[in-house]
Amino acid sequence: MLKQHLQLKLGQKLAPQQIQLMKLIQLHTLEFEEELERELEENPALEIAKDESKEDEYAALEDSYESEGTESIQTDFDVDQYLYDDEPNYKTASSNYSSDDEEFDNESLLTEGQSLYDYLLEQIHLVNISEEDEKIAEYIIGNLDTDGYLRREIKSIVDDLAFSQGIYTTKENVEDILENYIQKLDPPGVGARGLQECLLLQIEKKVSSDKAVSLAANILRYQFDALTNKHYNKIIQKYDIEEEDLKDALDEISKLSPKVGGNFDTQTITINQEIIPDFVIQVKEGQVIPMLNSKNAPTLRISEEYKDILTTYSHDKTSSEHKQAALFIKQKLDAAKWYIDAINQRQNTLLQTINAIVKFQKDYFLTGDEKSLRPMILKDIADITGFDISTISRVVKSKYADTPNGIIYLKDLFSDSLTNDDGEEVSTKEIKTHLLEVISKENKRKPLTDDALVVILKEQGYNIARRTIAKYREQLNIPVARLRKEL
Repeated sequence: MLKQHLQLKLGQKLAPQQIQLMKLIQLHTLEFEEELERELEENPALEIAKDESKEDEYAALEDSYESEGTESIQTDFDVDQYLYDDEPNYKTASSNYSSDDEEFDNESLLTEGQSLYDYLLEQIHLVNISEEDEKIAEYIIGNLDTDGYLRREIKSIVDDLAFSQGIYTTKENVEDILENYIQKLDPPGVGARGLQECLLLQIEKKVSSDKAVSLAANILRYQFDALTNKHYNKIIQKYDIEEEDLKDALDEISKLSPKVGGNFDTQTITINQEIIPDFVIQVKEGQVIPMLNSKNAPTLRISEEYKDILTTYSHDKTSSEHKQAALFIKQKLDAAKWYIDAINQRQNTLLQTINAIVKFQKDYFLTGDEKSLRPMILKDIADITGFDISTISRVVKSKYADTPNGIIYLKDLFSDSLTNDDGEEVSTKEIKTHLLEVISKENKRKPLTDDALVVILKEQGYNIARRTIAKYREQLNIPVARLRKEL
């Protein structure tokens, strides 16, 4: 027997406006511009206001509408709320942006680029080769990665040719085509199956009579492991050479490219990759003034054309076509209002967050010295602004600020803290700065080990474990002492 009962549940749901706001907040300036353009194209009820001097131009509409009496059309929405909103309510202009934003108007210039695949195909079609071998060569080229390497096993390529292309060949024939045709193409080093082969293919294209080139080729061919591990003494003893001879050979090797396909892009080549800052921070008379890039503060309003349609609808309450048009307009107006409100909230959120960051790191913005950075985590800014930590994370994601000391990545301002010997909390970024300074001044013939770095930093008042030094060194992309060794 069926029984009915009531049950209460508590739950949380994000409104569409909140979801839209969260998406907008995490966009950087270029992405925001693209998103705004898409919204303007999709919603004809939304437009960018070019003339901000108009106020209450539709104020007379209310009087004319009410003068027709109390009779109203039965719809499931209130038309009046769309007719009587004054234009200024839709505007999102803010004076809090830099007057120098035109400096960042240069968009990245893009041009169509030829892919490595197309470049190699052009060359292989000019080679005197049989039709079947040409198809095999084309298939091999198609299996090269963006760096120009062939990462797949030859046996796998032979199997694929049989199953997908109907070409039955041998492993030896594929290797022969690879070595005698593909690897002879430009750029030198293409079609290599590893770094050693890539470098060898390039060095063999050079004049072998040169002593340094010849020695470099020998080292790459027979002493590659010793080279990668920087066992220079072993190489000097092996070839019975002077240190200067090895330096010349290493100089030749350093001119080779480990990624010969790096100059090609499968889609486009970016000529100008200028970063457009999301914030502009100025220092005037000892005060730090944060502002939004004006591109983040567009002036939006409801379309004039849509207001005219609603004006017509207000005078004709019997036309079914106008009712249908009004229902459609209602959807677009709702979306436009939600979007304008989200833009407003986005601007307020960005401004409050950057104000909190500037307040917290005022000494850094005044001096430009990274040693002045205070330990700062997302929770610190969340406590100041009252926003959730996830909101702060979205704000600083992929955002940049133009400061008197150059363009900075906002996330770089955040760091954990450690306590020095004086009991003061210091930023881990400050410690990394000291670590970089110590390593930059070390004797490159005898680089400092992690244990030695621990001792030096301890003398400077930073009591850090060796594993922490290793972690910071890896974060700074600094290799171990053995790999930092130079002649």
